[in-house]
Amino acid sequence: MSLDQAPQRLDVTSLLANMPRKPGVYQMLDQADQILYVGKAADLKSRVSSYFRNTGLSPKTQSLVKRIARVQFTVTNSETEALLLEQNLIKKYRPQYNILLRDDKSYPYIYLSTVEDYPAIRFHRGPQRRKGRYFGPFPSSSAVRDSLQLMQKVFRLRTCEDSVFNNRSRPCLQYQIKRCTAPCVEYISTEDYGRDLQHAVMFLEGRNRTLMEELQQDMEKASASLAFEQAASYRDQIISLQKVQEQQYVDGQTGDADVFAADVRPGGGCVHVLYVRQGRILGSRTYYPQLSVEASEPELLSAFLPQFYLSTSGREYPREVLLSHLPEDADVIADALQEQVGRRISLSCPQRGDKTQWLKLALTNAQENLAAYLAGKDNMLQRFVALQEAMGLDELPQRVECFDISHSFGEATVASCVVFNPQGAAKSAYRRFNIEGVEAGDDYAAMHQALSRRYGRLTKEGERLPDVLLVDGGKGQMTQAREVLAELGIESMQLLGVAKGPTRKPGLETLWLEGENAPLVLDRASPALHLIQQIRDEAHRFAITGHRARRDKARRVSTLEDIAGVGPKRRQALYRHFGGIQGVRHASIAELCKVDGISQQLAQDIYDHLHPGGVETQHDS
Repeated sequence: MSLDQAPQRLDVTSLLANMPRKPGVYQMLDQADQILYVGKAADLKSRVSSYFRNTGLSPKTQSLVKRIARVQFTVTNSETEALLLEQNLIKKYRPQYNILLRDDKSYPYIYLSTVEDYPAIRFHRGPQRRKGRYFGPFPSSSAVRDSLQLMQKVFRLRTCEDSVFNNRSRPCLQYQIKRCTAPCVEYISTEDYGRDLQHAVMFLEGRNRTLMEELQQDMEKASASLAFEQAASYRDQIISLQKVQEQQYVDGQTGDADVFAADVRPGGGCVHVLYVRQGRILGSRTYYPQLSVEASEPELLSAFLPQFYLSTSGREYPREVLLSHLPEDADVIADALQEQVGRRISLSCPQRGDKTQWLKLALTNAQENLAAYLAGKDNMLQRFVALQEAMGLDELPQRVECFDISHSFGEATVASCVVFNPQGAAKSAYRRFNIEGVEAGDDYAAMHQALSRRYGRLTKEGERLPDVLLVDGGKGQMTQAREVLAELGIESMQLLGVAKGPTRKPGLETLWLEGENAPLVLDRASPALHLIQQIRDEAHRFAITGHRARRDKARRVSTLEDIAGVGPKRRQALYRHFGGIQGVRHASIAELCKVDGISQQLAQDIYDHLHPGGVETQHDS
């Protein structure tokens, strides 16, 4: 297994089709895998697609687009987090097409003087010669000014020059609009101003959690002493901070970790790495290791981690490594890292706590990137060609459909139909069928009904039929499929059955090709087998989601709605009288009759409906 990246070709259609509509950062790379441009987006798909429109692009953007060979993206939890990650990547890689390409000494800072009774907080760029504290660097001057505006609003610190401050005789407009406490005319004591200043420093240092707790305590103290106006001021500060604070997902104030998440599907695997330093995500990278066989996520990480850390010189080692799946040899890997680094590095898979949010984010990125990679046009076409060869078809199949059945012990049975073509999943053509009128748990009858409804309609309306019908099941399900096709007079469709192996492990499926007595055997690394597994798994997923939705909807519906004569008003009367459906269920016929509008016969009907097989009967006297 190697750490090779995805092929250096850009398929714009596939890229945009599989780009998530989530906030994040995108990186555009050239043929040499050098980063050309880094950008952020509230909606990755919408933003990236704007680069590939036919008109309205500037000459600079057109030049960039011509050089793009690959686009890599990192999903984030929010647009704010995307902004932070974007600027970290720009600072680290200095992409050619990004505007801000300065040394640290030219980046802007927030400067806080420390020699006055009422220190000012200001924008600063250049040599750091004055006494005071410098916070930064910030990615841009606008980022500094936005932060200063926020701090004026929340903490009401002065930003004016000393020459202005020392010559004021009355408050300026900033005081009138509640952006300053007017220290220039001593409307605020040095002690109170110093407390506001300390809160601002805590905010700039990222100690938001401690700051929020302190403000909460101050608000409660002010309220207890009947200083309601001051308490309201603290309340407003807390609300403003809640809106802008960035969740760091770490216990304590800082955290240094490499976060690895693995995802394995038929045909490939993906490892996404997040680099977290001082509690902040500094960057990420996605790898697509070459798998010779279908490996599990722990097996993938077991092979990946030693290559990542031990085969590359100059690697930076964090204090801990967080893993989405813990390999069996995690202790061995930790010992090897300790020997190379000279200190212990923790390898763990946390199941609770703030750090699980990092893992969740990394896993989301691994899943999104792998789905986009596997759905790539070139990859999918290769699989369809392999399927054609494996099945001995004269022409490349242009449409493959697969059915699956899902239910819970016969309840809310749903059949799914998914459609694939050489470009990938055709989700607009997916269909679900609510199965009715068959014996609970009879999957054969359910499959027969679903196939009859699907292809009966397609035949009647003259729509395109699939070239290959993939049936999740063995010879029994194939028999049902052939009977349906024979009833409808369809002969052009090639059937392929997929039965799970004895251990239900991917790669051990039994394939049945129509007309063959022996199963079709494909190598576990075969692209055709990977395609079959991918389509089968998608049909399974689509069936389960449909079944769960139908089951949950049925359980949310009142059991009284199916009783003739019990309309909305009578249902409400029953609920009010008995306190809910459980009370109605436990009521006797005599008790039901006491409800306004419920006759003796209707009470009997209600009781019989809620107690199938019950013995209580109310007779006329």
